[in-house]
Amino acid sequence: MQLTPSFRSLLLRFRPVFTAPTLSTFLYIATGWCLSHRHRYVTELIQSSGAVHRGHHSRYHRFFSDAAWSIDELYEALARQAVASFYPEGTIELGVDDTLARKRGLTIFGTGMHHDPLISSRARPHVSWGHDWVILSLIIPKPAWSPTKVWALPVAIRLYKNRQGLTKGKNGPRGKAKAEAEPKRPPDPNHRTRPELAVELIGRFARWFPGRKVLVSGDSAYGGKSVLRHLPKDVDLISRVAPNAALYRPAPPRRPDQKGASRKKGDRLPGMAEWAADATAWEDLEFDQYGLHAELKAKTIRALYYKAGKDRLLSIVLARDTAGGRPDQMFSCTRTDWDARTILSHYANRWSVEVMHFNAKQMMGLEDPSNRTPLAVQRTAPVGLVLYGLTLVWFHRDGHRSVSFPDRPWYPGKEEPSYADILTALRRESWRGQ
Repeated sequence: MQLTPSFRSLLLRFRPVFTAPTLSTFLYIATGWCLSHRHRYVTELIQSSGAVHRGHHSRYHRFFSDAAWSIDELYEALARQAVASFYPEGTIELGVDDTLARKRGLTIFGTGMHHDPLISSRARPHVSWGHDWVILSLIIPKPAWSPTKVWALPVAIRLYKNRQGLTKGKNGPRGKAKAEAEPKRPPDPNHRTRPELAVELIGRFARWFPGRKVLVSGDSAYGGKSVLRHLPKDVDLISRVAPNAALYRPAPPRRPDQKGASRKKGDRLPGMAEWAADATAWEDLEFDQYGLHAELKAKTIRALYYKAGKDRLLSIVLARDTAGGRPDQMFSCTRTDWDARTILSHYANRWSVEVMHFNAKQMMGLEDPSNRTPLAVQRTAPVGLVLYGLTLVWFHRDGHRSVSFPDRPWYPGKEEPSYADILTALRRESWRGQ
């Protein structure tokens, strides 16, 4: 079984990443991954691609655990195809977030206990055992074949490893006896937090496209000093601000008779609650776009978020939902020439990242691979995400011409495809070609 030639031509653009034998294995794996309707175990990929008797099955396992290729080079090749298709010019819009892939087993590399948003609530957070992936995604607003939706396409990925999984499942003394028997483990100097991994991914993407303007959107976890102080040149950031954040006016000019060091920041501004209680200067905004359907009131100031960004001037937006009942929120943006509507509209596009995570788990098996060794873990699920992104590139270039929707009398007005429709179009074209 082979994928449709138009998709296979995109796969062949990854040729510089692999050796000739490894490229052949990759083509079979990609075929099985896209065509399979079941869990994306390696043995299932072999069967779905029709490669059961094309070499020993260990060849396909070794593709992930031993073969000489780089996941970063694979994502760079995908990013170049995606940017050429969706952003031939202008500012490139990105979103950064992390997602949990649940796993079972104590011997799987890189697993740990991580916050699980699907079973958590504001009143009671929960954690689950698994892999936590930090993903940088290309935001695709309103392509021609989907004029009201925003899509996301992964362009870089890192596995976040916390310290909890290092000793999980190992037998030893417990309680007081453990505290007396084992000295406290010193911190790992090579450990990196999620924001530090995000900065690494953003910096790598900026090096791939030097001279291009980049806008990154992230939630409050990616808006602190770990990210804001280390942004590469030509990269801007939109993020949420903590409700108790201390904001300051810009530093006043130095007085002629002043002695000593110059001030680094001006007077402190009112807190969010006091700022929101002021009934003046609200601007009424109505949004009806993907990710944001609301009537809001907004205020905007230029201020320093000194704890996070030092003396970098930011646009701070206070937003209040007048109908939906959501709590007041503050947002920061490094573009000081943007107004509240522009900032909130761009931040709303970040919702497509959450949808991408859902689709990748439900339809492309992001949580399925059962590999356990370090290299195989860091490669297998990311390959599935690469194929997720490549299906969007294929659909944008060729696949949208052949998309069709099922005959549903109860759903006659459907005009834009979901990711399930995109994957179905790829499979239909591949089977038609056979």
